[in-house]
Amino acid sequence: MARSNAAIIETVILPVGPRQIEGDLRVPRAATGIVVFAHGSGSSRFSGRNRSVAAALEARGLGTLLLDLLTREEEVRDARTAEFRFDIPRLATRVVQACDWLAARPDLTMYPIGCFGASTGAAAALIAAAERPASVRAVVSRGGRPDLAADALATVRAPTLLIVGGADHEVIELNREAMARMQTLVRLEIVPHATHLFEEPGALARVATLAGDWFTTYLVS
Repeated sequence: MARSNAAIIETVILPVGPRQIEGDLRVPRAATGIVVFAHGSGSSRFSGRNRSVAAALEARGLGTLLLDLLTREEEVRDARTAEFRFDIPRLATRVVQACDWLAARPDLTMYPIGCFGASTGAAAALIAAAERPASVRAVVSRGGRPDLAADALATVRAPTLLIVGGADHEVIELNREAMARMQTLVRLEIVPHATHLFEEPGALARVATLAGDWFTTYLVS
């Protein structure tokens, strides 16, 4: 683990049953909470988009934990077969285990936890929020598939922000359908002209601003 005046910076190994997943942890010394990142289908903790958002959150005093939701062996197999990237129960269990790991680690247990999910990772994040209501205080979805959280949507208590690109029409409708099933504070924010990956100029920066505002408002002890 490396420490500086600014942050805890650590590559971590998290046990998930008999297996292990990896994550990158960064926590500013004056952090007000930690956000767990759940990547989308076919991605990893090295996602450039998630890392860009994470850096913006860190600049606002939030810790981040970017996860690989699949083990190395699963990633190799999934690259050939795509069989795990839509295995929402598996992905959600990994997010829950990461939240439990943060809550149990003595130097991190005081921090409230948020979840940031992209694509299928949004469903995993929402299921984790439903299963750990005392730990997960806020959720943000980027271009997510919250509908894949299914029955868990009705039991989410964490304030939830759904961010979708204005040109991502099908996903907008899926997010609206998911909103109708939720009973917590939930808001849909549409980024004009953005497509699913928010590759347009300024689109990802807008996501980072919206996520930062949401977490600094609702990710409180």
